[in-house]
Amino acid sequence: MAQQPSIPKGTRDFIPAEMMKRNYIFDTIRSVYKTYGYLPIETPAMETMQTLMGKYGEEGDRLIFKILNSGEFKQSVGNEDYANASSIQLANKFCEKALRYDLTVPFARFVVMHRNEIQLPFKRYQIQPVWRADRPQKGRYREFYQCDADIVGSDSLLNEVELVQIIDTVFTKFGINITVKINNRKILSGIAEIIGEPEKIVDITVAIDKLEKIGIDNVNAELLSKGISEDKIALLQPIIMLSGSNEEKFAKLKEILATSETGMKGVEELEYIFSMLSNVSIKATLQLDLTLARGLNYYTGAILEVKANDVEMGSICGGGRYDNLTGIFGMPGLSGVGISFGADRIYDVLNQLDAYPTDTKEATKLLFVNFGDTEVAYILPIIAKLRLSGIACELYPEAAKMKKQMGYANDRNIPFVAIVGGDEIAQNKVMVKNMATGEQSLVDKDSIASLF
Repeated sequence: MAQQPSIPKGTRDFIPAEMMKRNYIFDTIRSVYKTYGYLPIETPAMETMQTLMGKYGEEGDRLIFKILNSGEFKQSVGNEDYANASSIQLANKFCEKALRYDLTVPFARFVVMHRNEIQLPFKRYQIQPVWRADRPQKGRYREFYQCDADIVGSDSLLNEVELVQIIDTVFTKFGINITVKINNRKILSGIAEIIGEPEKIVDITVAIDKLEKIGIDNVNAELLSKGISEDKIALLQPIIMLSGSNEEKFAKLKEILATSETGMKGVEELEYIFSMLSNVSIKATLQLDLTLARGLNYYTGAILEVKANDVEMGSICGGGRYDNLTGIFGMPGLSGVGISFGADRIYDVLNQLDAYPTDTKEATKLLFVNFGDTEVAYILPIIAKLRLSGIACELYPEAAKMKKQMGYANDRNIPFVAIVGGDEIAQNKVMVKNMATGEQSLVDKDSIASLF
């Protein structure tokens, strides 16, 4: 007996009904990006190891899928080296390429390589899959799509304001109530300074970014394991657990960070973003959240994350400013800021809320019943004309029993069926049946398009 086929853990097949929903997500996000002037690009699924490694922190680097070199890749490593080397060291010798971990680092590489072909500031969007060697769980996959928008070549905080507006527009179209959590890496750096651990900023941000998932006690244990003393950890508690309105948090932060120039700069930047957003109509809840760290090393300024208010789900969108990323590729001094929608998580949220428009379940609008070659010869020019008008229609391929053809229309959620027999042909008409109501109407063959 043949073994049952399977797919790798953390990946999924999508049947047509699911793909129509996913395309609705992609098309909605793409349409919003276009209205804000963003331009599309694509980059390869594979990048060089040199491009990807060292950009995501130690934890991120471990989650990169490495691709074995083709040919006799083991010849470059002797038996003794092979026995003594760690898996990471061997991967570096055996692998020159890897699957992209996100779209931001490849975008930075793209900007450097195409610097003479783009106009700064450059606004791009990119909708492609990424891969992470993570442990699969609810809402977390090893292969998933990101829908990114980034602006490079501008220091203006109005870019952050615009990206929040994009987020609000997209989720308003989806009908998802959201909270946009915002912080600033400069504030986190300032906090590290005032507790006397400025060199531990990465360890601190990686740990507190897990607060919602693992709780304060486990965060403190992780900080302790990184060599941060208990008294320094105690100083950190009231800061990261700060509560109250956004205005109250800003006031308290100004007191706490008064001696940190970096921290105060972060507060100033966030106050500007919040102030500008108060001038536009934002449906989302905006929340200053000091526990938000987004454990990626390349963020340098504002950082944000989006949560769905009515569904238990992780972040469904995130992003931030990364002033120094292109410098890694030989192009220093180019500031960037971007966001990424998690299409797969949005898909799960919309499923749980049952918030898809009804037409996402439909592909074909009109099915023509097949009674035989005479009727088909009459139908084919009609179908051709309807398709030229942008109306999706089909002809059932065989002259099967009417029950079978109507069952096919029901199973496919096709809302209308066209019935053409000898009487209809004699009158240059088509009988159109509404599958939801059962109502039938005799329509001139040149007027069918007006029904849709």
